[in-house]
Amino acid sequence: MHDDLGTPYEGPHPATRVVSLVPSLTEALVSVAADRVVGATDWCTHPADLDVPRVRGTKNPDLAAIVALAPDVVVANKEENRELDVRRLRERGVRVWVTDIETVPQAVTSMERLLDGLGWDRPDWLAQTRELWCGPLPEVTRRIAVPIWRDPWMVVGSRTFTGDLLRRLGWENVFGAHGERYPHVELVDIDEAGADVVLLPDEPYVFTAEDGPEAFARTPTELVSGRLITWYGPSLLEAHRWAAG
Repeated sequence: MHDDLGTPYEGPHPATRVVSLVPSLTEALVSVAADRVVGATDWCTHPADLDVPRVRGTKNPDLAAIVALAPDVVVANKEENRELDVRRLRERGVRVWVTDIETVPQAVTSMERLLDGLGWDRPDWLAQTRELWCGPLPEVTRRIAVPIWRDPWMVVGSRTFTGDLLRRLGWENVFGAHGERYPHVELVDIDEAGADVVLLPDEPYVFTAEDGPEAFARTPTELVSGRLITWYGPSLLEAHRWAAG
C-alpha cells in the first residue's frame, strides 16, 4: 500500500498504534478504532471525549513525544503539517502516512486508501459521504466569500477543500479563481467582490458576532462552524445536514 504521495507503507496490518497529526483524520480514525489511536494534536477536538496523549500542534509537533509513543504509523497531511517534521520523524525510524486533499472526492478516496492501508474497516459514514458529496456539481445558487483570518485579511482562494465543498452545495467562491490558495486581500476587496454573503467561520480565526460582521459595510455576513466547512471525516454528514436545513 502507498500513501497519497506514493510513499509505501510497510508497517503492521492492521496497525494498532496510530498517532494522528490531523484533526479531521483523528475524528475519522477514532470513529473506526478508537483504541488504536494512541496520540493526537492539541487541535484534535473531536470527538469531545477523546482521551489520548497530546503531542502539541499540527505545525509544531513534539517529535520526541511522538517517538516515545512507539506508533506503528503517524498520519499527516501535506497542507496541515510541515514536510520538515515528516522528514525528521522518518529519520528517527517512524513511519508516516501523508494525505493530500484538495476536494471532497479526494478526501473520500484518501480516507478509503488510508483505512485500507492500515488494515481497518471502512465505516458506513464513509460510503454515505461518497454518495452524498461525490456526484455532479449543482447549479450555482449563491456567491460567497470565506475569510479565514483578519489583520491581515486572508480568504479561501483556489484549489481548496473548503472551496470544493461549498461549490458542491451550489455556492461559488468569488475568490475561487485567485492564483493562491489562501491569498492576503484588503477588506474592501472582500466587501466589494460581489458576494451574496461573507461566511465567517470560527477557525482558524475565531470570528464571532462581535468580531467580524462589523467590518463589512456592504455585504451581509453569516457565522458558520469552521469544522463543517474545513474538516473531512464524519463531519461531512453533519455539513450536508447543515446545508440542507
